Amino acid sequence: QVQLVESGGGLVQTGGSLRLSCAASRSIFSILSINGMGWYRQAPGKQRELVATITNSGSTNYADSVKGRFTISRENAKNTVYLQMNSLKPEDTAVYYCNANLTGGRVSWGQGTQVTVSS
Repeated sequence: QVQLVESGGGLVQTGGSLRLSCAASRSIFSILSINGMGWYRQAPGKQRELVATITNSGSTNYADSVKGRFTISRENAKNTVYLQMNSLKPEDTAVYYCNANLTGGRVSWGQGTQVTVSS
């Protein structure tokens, strides 16, 4: 089937930058394909929230809290998605999850990568 693996998380100071990557791997036996991808995050004690999404046509959507600071992009026939995070703030601290929308209405999630922003 389709599996997602995130990387690029870590510890940075306020104002620093990180780039998250999400690699999508599809089984050669699978008939499913990726229609769109996105990033979500979950902070301790909080619900998982949308960070950014990108459609197959390249249209992007961002949470108000990250507009102007984060940029979502894709390459390799939309099988890899990135999240460039600049001007990081302590409130950006969370586990970041990659999401993929598949044909037939299926959804896949990665295991998450930790981002910690220190003061």
